[in-house]
Amino acid sequence: MVSQEQRRRQLAREKFLRQQQRRTDARRKARIRNSVIASALGVIVVLSVTVFLTKPFEDDGKKENAGAEVTPSATPSKAPDPCEKPAPGKVKSETWKKEPAMTIDKSAKYTMKLDTTCGEIDVALKASAAPHTVNSFDFLLGKGYLDHSKCHRLTNQGIYVLQCGDPQGTGMGGPGYTIPDENLKDKSLKGGMYPAGTVAMANQYNAQTKQGRNSGGSQFFLVYQDSQLPADYTPFGTVSEAGMKVLKKIADAGAQAPDPQTGNTAPNATVVINKATITES
Repeated sequence: MVSQEQRRRQLAREKFLRQQQRRTDARRKARIRNSVIASALGVIVVLSVTVFLTKPFEDDGKKENAGAEVTPSATPSKAPDPCEKPAPGKVKSETWKKEPAMTIDKSAKYTMKLDTTCGEIDVALKASAAPHTVNSFDFLLGKGYLDHSKCHRLTNQGIYVLQCGDPQGTGMGGPGYTIPDENLKDKSLKGGMYPAGTVAMANQYNAQTKQGRNSGGSQFFLVYQDSQLPADYTPFGTVSEAGMKVLKKIADAGAQAPDPQTGNTAPNATVVINKATITES
């Protein structure tokens, strides 16, 4: 028969063992929590210097083109809108199942003109270096695909870009097909820098997992100030001097706070592409 003293000692021993187990469990949970935090911070640091840059950028409704836009967000400001009201009209909703057949002359010179509410932005296109990209825009713009669409994102921390090309205006839209990455060894991309004036494709490439190549659609970004970015985004054009002044006006107006649903930091300026065209010269 167990005496009261033996029972007391047994209960004390069981209590001690329970305390030890709780301490062990707490230390294990702390290690797991700290590991997760460290991993998350590592991912944030890496992704914060990639554009749109995993969210730049697109989704045709099936999230096949969804970009990873986990880029640096903008610092909100309330500068006045320097742009005019958009022209009347509606954006297109049409999508296509596959990349259009090649119809451009790779040896010719092409210019993309974005007639925006803030002014004209002319872009000299690199048809020979990025033929699939230029051909895709030639096809889309011929369909009026970007007419009346908003440039939905402006970043002014870490990277300095204006993002356009999504008729939905959410950062999740796309033409329904994807195009290959091109021109990633362009001589202008030196030292991990996309220089001011560069126009490049948004995509969903994830540098951590090495997945998401060849995922460009219709979204693109215009660099208004030298931006530190890995060479993962097809550079396919260069903004004219006059166009850079328009971009500066847009950037100077600042950006809004992140949208709670999309995370986009929309420009304060009402940047709408009234009409987008490509001409051969």
